[in-house]
Amino acid sequence: MSAGSINSKEWQCDYETYMNETDVLIIGAGHNGLTCAAYLAMAGLRVTVLDRRKVTEEFHLGFRNSVAAYTVSLLNPQISADLKLADHGLRIVERRAQNFLPALDGSYLLTGEGRTRESLTKLSARDADRFDAFGQELEEIADVLRQLVLRAPPNLVAGFGPGAISEAFIALGTANILRRLTLEQQRSLLDLFTRSAGEMLDERFESDLVKALFGFDAIVGNYASPYAAGSAYVMLHHAFGEVNGKKGVWGHAIGGMGAITQAMAAAARGHGAEIRLDAGVREVIVERDRAAGIILDNGETIRAKYTASSVNPKLLYTRLLPADALPAAFLQRIQNWRNGSGTFRMNVALSALPSFTALPGPGDHLSAGIILAPSLGYMDRAWQDARDHGWSRQPVIELLIPSTLDDTLSPPGQHVASLFCQHVAPQLPDGRSWDDHREQVADLMIATVDAYAPGFKASVIGRQVLSPLDLERQFGLLGGDIFHGALTLNQLFSARPMLGHADYRGPLKGLYHCGSGAHPGGGVTGAPGHNAARVILGDHRALFG
Repeated sequence: MSAGSINSKEWQCDYETYMNETDVLIIGAGHNGLTCAAYLAMAGLRVTVLDRRKVTEEFHLGFRNSVAAYTVSLLNPQISADLKLADHGLRIVERRAQNFLPALDGSYLLTGEGRTRESLTKLSARDADRFDAFGQELEEIADVLRQLVLRAPPNLVAGFGPGAISEAFIALGTANILRRLTLEQQRSLLDLFTRSAGEMLDERFESDLVKALFGFDAIVGNYASPYAAGSAYVMLHHAFGEVNGKKGVWGHAIGGMGAITQAMAAAARGHGAEIRLDAGVREVIVERDRAAGIILDNGETIRAKYTASSVNPKLLYTRLLPADALPAAFLQRIQNWRNGSGTFRMNVALSALPSFTALPGPGDHLSAGIILAPSLGYMDRAWQDARDHGWSRQPVIELLIPSTLDDTLSPPGQHVASLFCQHVAPQLPDGRSWDDHREQVADLMIATVDAYAPGFKASVIGRQVLSPLDLERQFGLLGGDIFHGALTLNQLFSARPMLGHADYRGPLKGLYHCGSGAHPGGGVTGAPGHNAARVILGDHRALFG
């Protein structure tokens, strides 16, 4: 039996000793915390969700956009259906084109339904012939792995007993799913978990822009070169998504990404959950080796039977819990939990749409994910430069203009754009502070876009800038890590967040993980919240019937 699991009626007396104000406290009202809350409230538990701030906000007069997350694909369709998110106002539209990759020499790649083949052929007839096969290879593997997303992974436990037997059955179920892969697909899966994206892409394609299309998915949110071992898995992780039943498609939530959490919040509230904003958590209360509630920043205490955290595991265990409450070996390992996305995030208000030299004027390409990183070598140099200098002086940028799909975000005739920028160092070298360099790097990001779309800089009439340090301060994203922990082999599946705790239970009784630091990891999926809710409900039923 893993540490923290509930297996004895004698604990019931401990719970009943206290006047619990709610059954479950959830730290963090992001998509995972709200998903967890909605499922638990649907099952009849009293649930309170606590968070510091909102998601979509006005950053310049008349201009709104998601502050951190910026596009949707990985949101699990089963969760959307269970929570009836469409009934609660969520509407997701597809991009009219999927991705646009311009190069400074005037060439470009434009992908999307009815567009990809023609664009590919202009770059490389050989790559055009191979493109669909590689996409199908990723899709077939992703199809099988999707079946593991809403399942707890096997949790390695010490000794032999009921817990070990239970985990053996989970492992058997996982093996049965993976057995559906052919031998060749299993070989590809091994490559995707262990090799670099760069190596795999160099073996298959010759065009820099084609390789950059897939290579960007290998480094987005991943502070690494596309030639780093394991980067191929990050590329695969981004292939899990779908929009409106179409696999591998990316879209936009009307009203911004906050529309997703608003719909989830409505679903949770509809079943009785309480959601409190401007309610930062200062500390998790520990009594008798279990989590007994929380203390807010304002000193208010709230007690509960169970506490679920959707924040980064390292933040939870090193900032919200007293060190002497944790096993020493656990604390030492979680202190080494690797974070750092290399992410610099901007929203900009525009007086006009940009016009790219490679494809001038308006068009569906402006509704796409616009990737400014024309080769794997460019991405590799950007990472090396960030490590040496603190930020890449030729950065990787994904530009989205959501107002091309959603006219609620900006005034008529004007637009809002998001810049998701890589690579910057999570912590600057030589003890420098991001507070002293934020605006300088923001200017660089604007200038980089302007090189591809002259006049972009002049069209910027307002901006919101978030360095890795700002992302940490405002959202608890340590080192700016959007995944709440790197998606490396030692931090995935049964090792997320740690061997022995992949079952969503922490090392203290009554403490659970429901965020992206648990399986299946980062992205706007809702899956960790769903899986954690199932475990909490199982433990509650074992305890109270």
